[in-house]
Amino acid sequence: MHLSARTQYALRALTELAAAPPGPVPADRIATAQGIPRKFLDNILLQLRRAGLIRSQRGPDGGYWLARPADEITLADVILLIEGRQDHGDYPGVAQPLAEVWTSLREHEERLLTEITFAQIITSPSPVQPPVHRTPVKGSARTDG
Repeated sequence: MHLSARTQYALRALTELAAAPPGPVPADRIATAQGIPRKFLDNILLQLRRAGLIRSQRGPDGGYWLARPADEITLADVILLIEGRQDHGDYPGVAQPLAEVWTSLREHEERLLTEITFAQIITSPSPVQPPVHRTPVKGSARTDG
């Protein structure tokens, strides 16, 4: 999966907001903490606000905060908002099964991303637990005979 810089910045901005204490967080603080160009961040924050993921308040005590609790906002919410669904198109003839592979891969990615919330990102050292693969130890199988 390829994520644009815009999507990566949006994910980082939301993570910053999820980790912040209650109350508005100024855009300058988000930009500085995450190394995001301010004008680029302003456009991203506007898109996130319009989508209902964050709220904002103007003025000297203004800033941004999450519109819902961090455990209710998933990585997929942000990625699908910014990137949209990627269609790999049609594959003619013998290559047609490739379209099914890409569709399956996209569904797997989306399923994983809908399981990971921003609360997990800020509280877990490893929000994605790798699957446990058990390989038999050579010589461990007993045969009684």
